[in-house]
Amino acid sequence: MKYIYNKLVRDRVPEDINSMEGRKCNFKILNNDEYLKELDKKLFEEANEFIEEHSVEELADLMEVIFAIMKVRNISIEYVESARKIKNSKKGSFNDKIYLIDVEQEDIDEREEKELKKEWRKNN
Repeated sequence: MKYIYNKLVRDRVPEDINSMEGRKCNFKILNNDEYLKELDKKLFEEANEFIEEHSVEELADLMEVIFAIMKVRNISIEYVESARKIKNSKKGSFNDKIYLIDVEQEDIDEREEKELKKEWRKNN
């Protein structure tokens, strides 16, 4: 039986699979463009798995993908933390549990229109 995955996996997964009797995997090494594209997919995969399980292990997987994205894009944790603090000072964090229902206004706001049409919002 052949199982098709076509997805980014952790570095030791092929070794683990090939060490099992009766199992052999095929894989390739991605170039940087492919790697970034697959990291984006993996980010959604791990976020969905965390949402399903809410486990520390799934949260760790999500963070591992984020760290990989930071590494390949040469973004330091200090830079991310600085950006987080700046955004918090401008817009706050999520401590107050505020859930926005809607906004009424007279004129069309192009930025809002674009935000509401994002692909990932369509499933929510």
